[in-house]
Amino acid sequence: MPTRAGRVVDEVIQTDAALNPGNSGGVLADSSGRMVGVGTAVAGVGLGLAVPINATTRGLLRTLVEHGRVRRARLGIVGAQAPLRPVLAAKLDRRDGLHVSEVVTGSPADRAGLRRGDIVVGLDQRTITSTTQVQRAMVEGAIGRRVEITVWRNGALVDVHALPRELTDV
Repeated sequence: MPTRAGRVVDEVIQTDAALNPGNSGGVLADSSGRMVGVGTAVAGVGLGLAVPINATTRGLLRTLVEHGRVRRARLGIVGAQAPLRPVLAAKLDRRDGLHVSEVVTGSPADRAGLRRGDIVVGLDQRTITSTTQVQRAMVEGAIGRRVEITVWRNGALVDVHALPRELTDV
């Protein structure tokens, strides 16, 4: 689910529970009465979205209780999952990577030398195939810490190093 700030909330639950302005944030329960989500957004008439109660949510809640806010890192790329060329797919033993469609001017990705058209395949030794995976890596601990980004560029795997900055609403 895309947000107004340009981020993406992944793993949302679609529900027909009534969500109206002023009553989002309510508990979404399963048939056994267990809390499985929190109502978040109206997606259409009679259709709502909820954030699931999972390991990611529990970690965010812990951080909020302990520190009063959640800090996130940013790289400054825009992209989408894309199929890898057969040679690279065979080499990496997977089919997809993250095609960089835009690099924000002055961002950590720009300063690191990432380019439009690069295919991101790794971030700090983790497989990358989607923007969601990049977002999951951009946690508080990544702020100001050098990260290695592996990209496919001009027929070769290239490593670049970025220094993510704190994500702000600016």
